[in-house]
Amino acid sequence: MTQIILASSSETRKALLNRLHLDYLAISPEIDESAKPHESAEQLAQRLSFEKALKIAKDYPDAIVIGSDQVAYLAQSPQQFIGKPYTEQGAIAQLQHQSGKILNFTTGLSVQCINQQFEHTCVVPFQAKFRELSNDEIQRYVTIDQPLHCAGSFKVESLGISLFESLKGDDYTALMGLPMIQLCAVLRQLDVRAP
Repeated sequence: MTQIILASSSETRKALLNRLHLDYLAISPEIDESAKPHESAEQLAQRLSFEKALKIAKDYPDAIVIGSDQVAYLAQSPQQFIGKPYTEQGAIAQLQHQSGKILNFTTGLSVQCINQQFEHTCVVPFQAKFRELSNDEIQRYVTIDQPLHCAGSFKVESLGISLFESLKGDDYTALMGLPMIQLCAVLRQLDVRAP
């Protein structure tokens, strides 16, 4: 059976891939994730997911390598990307700024296997509309869920679901950082079965 490698150290992406009950390795690609001048969210997510997968695929040419990257931005500021807050104060500030607004997510997926001459890279969009949040709600949420390593400062798979008015997209796992519906479709092309 062909080895599968997740080009990521993200615990959330590992948890998503674990749903498929596949044996895989997780290896961090350690690439520069800086945006290039005038690069759109879609271009950045697509390029970084491709570069992450390619970096690992070059070292493991027999393996199926999965790379993914996510870029978030408010609908009214498409060139201003929203990163991870890393601190409670940063998370609180992000959520205060996002309250009542639409946050767009662009999640790139790249699956590569060099020896099979296979490469599939795509972008999956998702949209989250925050309800109007009070400062007390934001403070309580950040204290409980600790979303310090999540772009946009929430964990939709946890208490973060309570922050939204609506979610819109074809695959909610794209919001979590790895679009599983698209990934399963690509893996089937490589004869990897799930289920």
